[in-house]
Order: sequence, then structure tokens, then C-alpha cells
Amino acid sequence: MKRRFYPSIVFIFFFSLTGCIANNPYSKSEKFKNIFYTTFNEPPKHLDPARSYSSNEYDILGQVYEPPLQYHYLKVPYELIPLAAERVPQPVYLDKNGEKLPQDVSPERVRRAIYEIRIKKGIMYQNHPAFAKNEGSLIYHNLKKQDVRAIKGISDFPIQGTRELTSDDFICQIKRLADPTIQSPILPILEKYILGLKEYADALKKDFEEKRGNTPDYKKYPLPGVEKVDDYTFRIILRQKYPQFVYWLAMPFFSPMPEEAVSFYRQGVLEEKNITIDRLPVGTGPFRMERYLPQREIVLVKNENFHGETYPEEGEPGDKEKGLLNDSGKNLPFMEMLVFKLEKEDIPRWGKFLQGYYDTSGITSDSFDQAISLSAEGRAAVTDRMKEKGISLITSVRPSTYYMGFNMLDNVVGGYTEDKRKLRRAISIALDSEEYIEIFNNGRGIPAMGPLPPGTFGHLEGSEGINPFVYNWDKTKDRPVRKSIEEAKELLREAGYPGGRDKDGHPLVITFDNPWTGADAVQMINWYIKRLKLLGIQIENRTTDYNRFQEKMLKGNFQFFAWGWNADYPDPENFFFLLAGPAGKVRYQGENAANYENPEFDRLFRMMENMDNTPERLALIKKMTGILRDDSPWVWGFHPVAFTLAHRWIYNLKPNPMVNNGVKYIRLDPEKRASMREDWNSPVVWPVFVLLAVVFAASIPAVISLGKKMGLTGR
Repeated sequence: MKRRFYPSIVFIFFFSLTGCIANNPYSKSEKFKNIFYTTFNEPPKHLDPARSYSSNEYDILGQVYEPPLQYHYLKVPYELIPLAAERVPQPVYLDKNGEKLPQDVSPERVRRAIYEIRIKKGIMYQNHPAFAKNEGSLIYHNLKKQDVRAIKGISDFPIQGTRELTSDDFICQIKRLADPTIQSPILPILEKYILGLKEYADALKKDFEEKRGNTPDYKKYPLPGVEKVDDYTFRIILRQKYPQFVYWLAMPFFSPMPEEAVSFYRQGVLEEKNITIDRLPVGTGPFRMERYLPQREIVLVKNENFHGETYPEEGEPGDKEKGLLNDSGKNLPFMEMLVFKLEKEDIPRWGKFLQGYYDTSGITSDSFDQAISLSAEGRAAVTDRMKEKGISLITSVRPSTYYMGFNMLDNVVGGYTEDKRKLRRAISIALDSEEYIEIFNNGRGIPAMGPLPPGTFGHLEGSEGINPFVYNWDKTKDRPVRKSIEEAKELLREAGYPGGRDKDGHPLVITFDNPWTGADAVQMINWYIKRLKLLGIQIENRTTDYNRFQEKMLKGNFQFFAWGWNADYPDPENFFFLLAGPAGKVRYQGENAANYENPEFDRLFRMMENMDNTPERLALIKKMTGILRDDSPWVWGFHPVAFTLAHRWIYNLKPNPMVNNGVKYIRLDPEKRASMREDWNSPVVWPVFVLLAVVFAASIPAVISLGKKMGLTGR
């Protein structure tokens, strides 16, 4: 009898190889689902809306929590619209006698500003064990260790509950901002405005210290600046006129927080398991936390109890033509799930985006040339390779200003005499923002003419908006043109430093402090050295880590520095305060890092800061901007432009830097995505067959020999 040997190992080897080639990181069950895939590059530190103050954290919080207001998704200049509130509240102003004042009243007459906020009825919280009840009593608010032995997360609790949003939840959250155990970063700001908040915070702190660490009792002390009217209405009372306060109502700090969630998460047995409100938020938004693995992925799923919202029915001119209004009136959100994957390295993230495994992407310096081509006029477009893949580019100017500043307390670069102004203007001309943007930002920026970025009231375009000390207006080209190096040299000569040397012939040496430790740091510093060398000025670089850099700024131990500011809200006050005298970094530990102090600017700032956006306010802003340009405490730098790439299966994408809850507006075509992923990532199997042939040929003698020894072959 003849027996045969079947080399099964070869087939096992074959299938293992072909299996390795299929590199889709997602399960087959997700293939045709409305799931948005994106990334984060570092784990969020705080997801408690009373503590969080970082954009990467807002990417999560904005999907879960709903403060009273939000920004219109499609409009710039930025426009506030209702979210949890029924309408954008209009303040009622009262004088010292309690008499009502008109809306355009001057700030000095106002003694109280009352914001009455009416919230929408029928808004329900996500399902959560904090609300779970049995015969009217909360189930999980007196947990013991044995109760949570098998609990790893919120979904492990067998019973979940919900309830309707009420005004008490907003009041609870405002009180939490004063809790010493939370240390909210905005408490020092709000204490200046909300009536009695400072006294309330002091009382909670004393209560906490007397209890030796036990949780302070929010209800034990009065807070006159917050009043409950009814279950759907509450008031916030300010000590003065502060029109910018409505912007705060769109930030996560003013999101509702149910007392049930506060008491649930305060249980020590849960805190020991790291089950806290700082990691596992509970809200009324379109999504809820499903899985929180900060070293791997964060997953949000559609909130089954979401009250509903519809896509905007109007936008900016051109939005309709771009298809951004095709979904007008449709129910939100469009996504079933949001998956955030941790990607610490740029190159792997970029590769997965090109494979279709991430739906959108930013652009790093390493991938810029591969993704973007620039025309002779500097217009950006995607490369032919990106066009072939159906990838589109969306750009948006961020409400930020990156600047270089002088220490106005320094004897060399500071001061307010004309020679000092001319020195700073000469340096401002030499530090060519256009060149910097081109070299280090791949053209992604707009040269700044002052502190206010586009989209902010008071920012002016065209010839009216240029800085005349640094630019000339070219009528032929209809654009600003930077003054020449020769003009800068003449200013330097008039400042007392001809050729970059003082009256004794000594070279002018300026120290440059910065916290730059990244890959481009050396090149950036060398650029500064090269640009000022054109004037004969020498730079002494002093790079340190960020903590040491901040310490130097606080002590005033510097001459020249680089920094930036991202808007908390799109109002000129949020930028001009960076140069207000009472906010000086050295004298008052404020945000005025240049330690600039001009009495006339400060007088106008006090008039302007709490005004409504009127022609009178605009006139003040123009005067203030003129003073700053004249004194030149900053080299104005640039406003960054964000580049976002999106695959062709993504719709309704219009990045708005003030909108942190924008994912609910995005729609995708999962069938198109699945088809294109397969086209781009089809297994290439011919190398496997070649390898198999080689392996098979090489194994024949060994197989025959083994067969003889085992008696598997015969005649």
C-alpha cells in the first residue's frame, strides 16, 4: 500500500503570511458603521469641566457636556447661539439705586449686571449609575469595597438611570469653580465679576481646612451672585458691566453638573479605582464616554437620551456652493461613535491617514511637501497624489497671535523715549514675519499688524489695517510691503546704534529667552541671529525648559522673548489685556509679559474693556492699536493658519477654532470609505507565492527524508 505525505505546514505558513498583510486596525463589524476615527497625541490630564483648560481636553468635553451657549458652526466673525439655553441672555443693568439702565449705558454707572438664563425643557442626562434608583432611593451612593470588587468602569454597574436637566445643575457647577479641592484655573478671573464669589471661595477654603481635608459643603454658605428662579431658570449677577461674560457661558466651565454625579464620584472606593469625574464625564451632549483607555484609545458613543438638535440652515456666503448646507435641518449627530486613537508619532499617524484609517489629518513639516503644493502667488492646494485619493484641503485662521516681546523694564530695549521706540521698530522690520512663516510654518500664517487676530471685533483688513511703522501699502499690488533693511538701519542709527554699535563702538548684544527644545529649535534661533545680524545686532541665545522660562519672565530676567496667546473668547479685551499695565508680569504676576505700561493706553483700555461692540468702541480700539504700534512693545509676529485634510467620504467639515463640539455636524459615507480602504490596502500576494515556491522546493529533500524515517512513504 502506498501512503502519501501532505505538507500541511506549508498551507499554515501561507495563511499566516496572507493574514499578516491584512492590516486593517478595526474589526469587521465596524466596516459600514458611521464611526469617526481620529487621534490624540497625549492623554488628557483633566476631563472635569471645572478644571480642564486645554484644547485637546475640549475635543472630548465638547462632545459630552452642554453649557448654556455655543458658537455657530459655520459663521465667522464668531456668533454665539443657544445650546442648553433657550436663548442668548441679554444682561439687565442696574445703577446704585437698583434702577434699570439702558443697554448702551457707560460701564461706570453699572453696579449690577444680571444674566437670566432659561434652559430648555426635556433635556435628559446620559444613562449613568449616579442616577440609578430603587424605590426612589439612589442605589450606588453608599458603596463599600466589596460592592466594587469587580467594577472596572461605569458600564460594569448593572443598573443605570437618568433624569432631566435643571437649573440646580448649573448652579452646582458654578459653586464647584470655588471648591478648593478642584482648583479651577478661572476662579481668580471670575471672582472679580460674579457677586460674592470670592467670599464664597474663601468660606469653602476655610471649611475645607477646618474639616482637615473633608469635602466642603456647597450649601452651607451663601453665594449671592447665583440665584435659582425655578427648575428651568437661574440668574448670574455680576458686580459690574462685563459684556464678554456671555462668551464664558459657551465654555465647558459653565457646563451643568448634577449633584448626584458629584456625590457618586466622591466615594473613596471609586476614587481608589480611578473612577472619577476627571476621567469619566457625565453630561447631556450628543455623545457619552464608552471606553477610556488614555494610553491607547478613547471611545465615545451616541447618547441614547440626546434631546436632539438640527444642522444649521444658514452660514457664510459660499457655504451653500461648497455643499455645507446640504444637510440643513437634519437631525444631529450623524455619527454613531467617535474613536480617538493615541498616536504619539507623526509618521505612523500620517501613514494611517493615507491608508484611510483616520478620516481627517493635520499636516506636519515632514508631510507638508507630500500633501501641499504652493502656487507662485503662495496659494495652497493639495498635490496631485492627494487629488487622486480624493483628499481635500480646508484652511482656517486661528484666533491666536504669536509674537516676540521686549522687556519694557530693561534699560537697553525698554523705555518710552523716541530712540527706544526706533530701536524696537528697526528690530520689528528686520524680523521678517513673511520669511519666518514660509520657512518654519510652510506658509501657514498671516503676518500680524497688531494684537488682534482676524475674526475679532476691531481687526481691520487692507490699507486701513497695516502697521505703518513696519509696512508700506503698495497700491499697485494692493497689499502691504515690508519696509526695507536699509530703512531699518536708518532707524537703528537714529536710535544711537549706527551699524549695530553704541557711541563707544561696542556691539549691541540682546539676550533672547525662549523655551524652544523641539526639532526645529536650532534652525529657528539661527534665523533670529541671521536676521538681526543684517542690522549689526548680536543675539545671545538663552534657551531653557518651559518652567525655567516662566520663572525668568516672572522675575524680569530677560530682554527679548517669544511667546503666543490663543483666544479664550473672540473679543479684543482678551488680547489687549496682555498689554495692560495692571497685568504686568513682574509687578503684578499678570499676563503682560512685556511689562508694558502706557497711561493713555491703560485709560483707553478701562473705557473699552466692558463696552459693547459699537462704533465708539471701534474708535477706541483704533486709538489703542495706534499707541501699541507707536511704542512697539511687541514684534507682532503672525496669526497661524490651520490646514486640515479630509477624505472624500467626509462631509460638512468646516473647522472653526472657537467651536469645540463640531464633530456632531460631520457626516460620512461609510460604504465609500470601506470601498476605498479596500482599494488602497488590498493584499499583495504574489511575493507570498514566490516565497512559498522557494520554501516548497527547498523542503522537498527534507520531506522525503522525514517520510522515510517515519515510514510514511513506500513502494
